[in-house]
Amino acid sequence: AYSPLAQGYLTGKYLGGARPPGARTTLFERGQRYQGPGAEPAIKSYMELAAAHDLTPVQLALKFCATREFMTSVIIGATTMDQLSHAIEAFDKPWTPELEAAVETLHSTIPNPCP
Repeated sequence: AYSPLAQGYLTGKYLGGARPPGARTTLFERGQRYQGPGAEPAIKSYMELAAAHDLTPVQLALKFCATREFMTSVIIGATTMDQLSHAIEAFDKPWTPELEAAVETLHSTIPNPCP
């Protein structure tokens, strides 16, 4: 998977139009794909889903990618060692049938918000 965190949008750091200093979209303004009308509600929903399953949004997104049968690798990018450590931790998190069902339900409610 390329950009499994949707250029950082799935971390929640850009919610409400925020532009953190040094962040990719702040520096390069290339995140238009993730700024459409369905993006923010979807991101918030996935963040809530992650929290309900004791995961961070980063862990949810990366673990989701890692659990797809067709996925041969998950490309992660990190600017800091803390980001890298956090991303790596995602692969040790459990992926349960309940979590799979919850993601599927959310996806069917908000399908492809950022085509």
